[in-house]
Amino acid sequence: MKWFTEAIGIVLCIQGVGGGLSALLEGGRSWFLVRYVVPGGAQVAVAAVLALVGVLVLVAGSRKRQYA
Repeated sequence: MKWFTEAIGIVLCIQGVGGGLSALLEGGRSWFLVRYVVPGGAQVAVAAVLALVGVLVLVAGSRKRQYA
């Protein structure tokens, strides 16, 4: 199960950071979900939240593993 939470955390981090950079740099076509799902004005904020949630999932998974 730990591999699943790590994978989810990594995907959220990548989507958040990449989507935020793509929105800030006003890139063209992108594979980041933030660019397709969220309206233009909120893309950077939602991307930051996704990246933060991804980091929290990774930290929580590593702490659980450390104390287990």
